Amino acid sequence: MDIDFKHRQSAHCESGVISNLLAHHGIHLSEAMAFGIGTGLFFAYVPFIRVNNLPLTTFRSATGDIIRKNAKHLGVRLLRYRFRDPEEAMHALDRKLDQGYPVGCQTGGYWLPYFPEAYRFHFNMHNIVVYGRRGKEYAVSDPIFPQPVTISRKDLRKARFAKGALAPKGRMYFIQSAPREIDTVGAIHMGIRKVSRLMLKSPLPIIGIRGIRFLANRLAHWPRKMGRERALLYLGQVIRMQEEIGTGGGGFRFMYSAFLQEAAQITKKEELSQLSGELTRVGDRWRDFAVLGARNCKGRATRGDTFPAMAEILHECAERERAIYKELLATV
Repeated sequence: MDIDFKHRQSAHCESGVISNLLAHHGIHLSEAMAFGIGTGLFFAYVPFIRVNNLPLTTFRSATGDIIRKNAKHLGVRLLRYRFRDPEEAMHALDRKLDQGYPVGCQTGGYWLPYFPEAYRFHFNMHNIVVYGRRGKEYAVSDPIFPQPVTISRKDLRKARFAKGALAPKGRMYFIQSAPREIDTVGAIHMGIRKVSRLMLKSPLPIIGIRGIRFLANRLAHWPRKMGRERALLYLGQVIRMQEEIGTGGGGFRFMYSAFLQEAAQITKKEELSQLSGELTRVGDRWRDFAVLGARNCKGRATRGDTFPAMAEILHECAERERAIYKELLATV
């Protein structure tokens, strides 16, 4: 039996999943609006957490935060579970599907067989919606694909219990109930305030604006401290996290810019539209950084494509974003 669930493709899995789940319950938000209300924009360089044996750089909030904060800011009742036993997790999923709930699941993308082989890598934060089952086959709305897909019970179980960094541990979630009316303006304001405060006022030097500067200062000296070969591995990891996983550093800035553009129309605050344009230009500079990094990693660097030059771009991005978040706090 399949639930009448409308699949919509999106740029990023988690904001796409929550946007689609909310729409199923009558709350129609664009992916960009769900990303902004869910305080998705973020930055952290975490050298002590390793992904593929290299330091983690993240351009978005922790996995699950976008979903959880959308529910909180919109007054939606969201229930979340995680499991130790894979069979218990699959039975719990089956029960909710039989009750008519589309269910979000966190998975390891490497183990989803409908992913083209060239795009598979060990990434344990990929979110999907399961909305039906027929025997041992499940209907899946994976928001980064244009059409719904199917997956076997065996493969879904394996993906839900993928091993490694940030293992999903069978996490699943569903919307139990949603209010008839929502305070969209209030939710927008809360989302903007939380992102701006975290980016500006984090007490940890690896998070927010301080985190961007922390990465820039380290990156400038990587070739001298660890040798060029290892420095390129570290640089490649940053670029991969920025441009290939989700919508990355520049892409997340563009998505948040789209959120601010919509927010300006809803709240009638023209300042948000102006800040949207400035953030788009900062996103362009993040992309410039990625281009320089890619040229280095591919052995095509020109004379000016140095690690200090890339670090300068990051310092510029940090300073410009600092000014934007200060203006956003003043506006809301």
